[in-house]
Parts: sequence; C-alpha cells; structure tokens
Amino acid sequence: MRIRILISRLMAATLATAFTSCAVNPVSGNPNFVMMSESQEIGIGRSEDDKVRKQYGVYEHTGLQQAVSDIGQRLAQASHRPALPFHFLVVDSPEVNAFALPGGYVYITRGILAYLNSEAELAAVLGHEIGHVTARHSVQQLSASTAANVGASLLQIFVPQIRNSAGDLLVNVLGGALLSGYGREHELEADRLGAEYLARTGYDPQAMIRVVGVLKNQELFDAEVARAEGREPRKYHGLFASHPDNDTRLQEIVREAGKVRAAGDRVNREAFMRLSDRMIFGDSPEQGIVRGNTFYHAPLGFTLPFPAGWKVRNSPASVTATAPDGSALMDLRSAGTPQATPAATLRRFLKLGAGSEITGITISGLPAATTDLSLSGKPTRVAAIHLGKAAYVIGLQGNDRKGFNTHLTLMMKSLRGFHAISDSERALARPLRIRVITAGAGDTFRELARRSPLGQFAEGHLRLLNGRYPAGEPVAGEALKIVE
Repeated sequence: MRIRILISRLMAATLATAFTSCAVNPVSGNPNFVMMSESQEIGIGRSEDDKVRKQYGVYEHTGLQQAVSDIGQRLAQASHRPALPFHFLVVDSPEVNAFALPGGYVYITRGILAYLNSEAELAAVLGHEIGHVTARHSVQQLSASTAANVGASLLQIFVPQIRNSAGDLLVNVLGGALLSGYGREHELEADRLGAEYLARTGYDPQAMIRVVGVLKNQELFDAEVARAEGREPRKYHGLFASHPDNDTRLQEIVREAGKVRAAGDRVNREAFMRLSDRMIFGDSPEQGIVRGNTFYHAPLGFTLPFPAGWKVRNSPASVTATAPDGSALMDLRSAGTPQATPAATLRRFLKLGAGSEITGITISGLPAATTDLSLSGKPTRVAAIHLGKAAYVIGLQGNDRKGFNTHLTLMMKSLRGFHAISDSERALARPLRIRVITAGAGDTFRELARRSPLGQFAEGHLRLLNGRYPAGEPVAGEALKIVE
C-alpha cells in the first residue's frame, strides 16, 4: 500500500511539474503545454528528416529544389519564428501532398507541384506548412499524447531501456497528423498563418483559397475515377477533411490577411510554368514504372506483368495488384541481398523454421523457390526469386480459400512472367513528363486527351493539371501543361 501511495505521489508531482512548465506559443504569445524545448523539437525534425529522404527519395531537379527553398525561406523569414532554421525539400513522390516535421522541416511532393499553376499557389502550400511549424502543432500533439500516457512517460524516465516506446509514440502521432491533418482548428490556424505570411511577402492571400480548390478538385476527380473503377476513393491530406466547400471561415481568414498585404502582386505564373516543364509525372524510374498492368524497373533490371484488369498500385515499399472483386492480391517487394539459395532467402524473409516445406523452381530461367502458408489467417503463396545481386519476394494471397483458388491460375501466370528486363522494355520504362506548350486557337482538353498517354481519364487529368476542372477550356496563347 505504501508503495502505491509513493508512486501516486511521484506521478502527481511529475504531472504538476510538467503542466506548470508551459511554454509561450510563438504565434499567440499565450502559454502552451508542451513537453519539449525548441532544441529538442529541432532534434526530432533532424532525425526524422533522414527517414523521409530514405522513404520518398529526393527529386533530382536543381532548379525546382532551389525555387522551392527560396520561396520557403522568404516566407519563413516573414513568419513568427524567423530564427528557426527551416529546411524545404521536394520529395520524389507522385502523391498529392505536403507536410512538415517539428523544427522547421517542410516537404512538398512533385505530385502536388504538378497541379499548381503559379508561384503564389506554391507559396500558399508552403505557407500553410510553415504555419503548422510556427504554431508548434505537432509539438502540441506529441505533448498531449505523452501526457495521456503518463505511466509510460515515467517508465521512460526511470527505466531507460524502454525509451524506444517514445519513438513509437512519435511515429503514431506524427504519422496520423501527416496523413489525416491536425484537426479543423489547427488546419484553419495554419491557413490563417499561411495567408498572413503570403500577404507579408507580397503574394495574394487569395492563393490559399485557390489551392484549397485544387485539393478539393483532386478529391472530386478521384471520387469520379473510383466509381468507374469500383473502388473506394483515396484519402488525402488533412486539408480535404478540414475544409468544406465554400468555407466561410477560410474566406474570412484570407480577407483579414489581405489587410496587411505588402506592396507588390507576386504571382509569377510564367516562371513557375517554366519550372514545371519536363517535370516527371506519375511514377519515377527510381521506384519503377507501371504501364497498363506491367511493372518495369529499369534500374533494377526486371519486369513483372500483373493480371489484366487488376488495380496496380506502386509505392516506395512495394507494388501491389488487387483483383477486380477485391478477393485476392499480389505483392512484390525487395528481399535484399540473396542468400545461398532462393529457399534460404525465403526462410530468412518469412522467418521460417528449418522444417518448413519449400519447393525450388525456375522462373524465366532464374532460380526461385515457393512455399504455401497462412498469413493473418489468409491462404498465401510466397515466392523468392534471385536476379543478379538482388532478391525479390512475390506474395499471392486470397481473402479466403475460395478467393485464393479462384485467382490462383492468373496469379501463377503473372508470377511466372517475372523476368530480366529487355532492351525494348527499357523504352517503355521511361517516365511520363509534363510539357508546357502554348495553347492554340480552338484547342480543347478533349482533343488534347486523344493524344495523351494518360488513358481513359486523360481529359480530367489535363483539366486538373491546368486548374480547369471540371469544365474549363484552354485560352489561346496561354501556357498549358500536357503530359508526354
């Protein structure tokens, strides 16, 4: 009993200390409950920055990287934390997103850059993310989550061996915020701050509303495509969830920012369009290219055809293909350096015991091995394939035995199609690129879509790329983005 009383008193004292150690918010000037210093905040951002770079890759476009950094630094200097060492980076991802880590690390994907049409719109995206940093939104969430897990926090203090759980907390809190936003109030505050930073640096704060329109149109277009493909619409950045159409509060925020607008009217559409020219659109060669239902990875030197009609999704960690009825899937990923045999690679990758049954096979002249097992209660077949100095695993799985058996023949045909890439296939592995042209008299998006490699939904893609979704048309003489 005395031990319990001592622990209770210790917890109360620790909480009292923590809650009385409130920091002044750099934006509001009011006390905020946070459980880390600015130097700790910067340290978290620095350590996580390396992970972001490894997961997404850096987009190798010197001019674009420099432009994003220059614009970001200009906005940061006009922010509430001008002394914070901000860092801005374009990551090599086709996702439509931007996000910020604690301590001033701001990222924007080339995926969202493709759909912006002026420097002002780019500044609006960066300003919004800078707002999250200056208001310390992620720090506040981390602190609140830590306080809600007082027992774990105390153990981390007194039992250093379990401090890795703090890293898990960081991943869960930041990951959730980056994927789904920080909640309506924090998102609106980031919009308010972003609009203010735009105004201070001579940009039109209305660019913030235009960017929200771009993001909303992305959501509407994906819903349209999802209906045609018989799938659920994708979930995007928190802006989609936090801003209803015709958001009155957002419009009020932008109007207020306009009252402190600096001299100048910085839009720079033409300069931004020139930077967009030849930018990669969609898959990057470094992460492999999907054409139709075939996956080509020229740098790694292989090709894998997935079943016709299946939905193929390429991500940094893996490539997955899902059956039209959703009852089966295939998954391709790297297995690192090959072991002595494909069977040994399979044992290591799946952590199989020595008695597990593995069958050695050959796939397109390459050494391989397969095994059948149950993963998460689902029937699964996994193959390991050796190609040069690399090993790959391909999983075939059904939601249940019926789904597995229904699609097994197709999945095995696809598996056997894995092969070293040919010279002719390397030509197919070239990425799509944005080209900026001058719109001619009478040009329409429907006509441009007929010559586009974007497929069934090309017209909608082109409208989105040029800020004309769902029904606008090109204006003769204007700079226009197409995809080649």
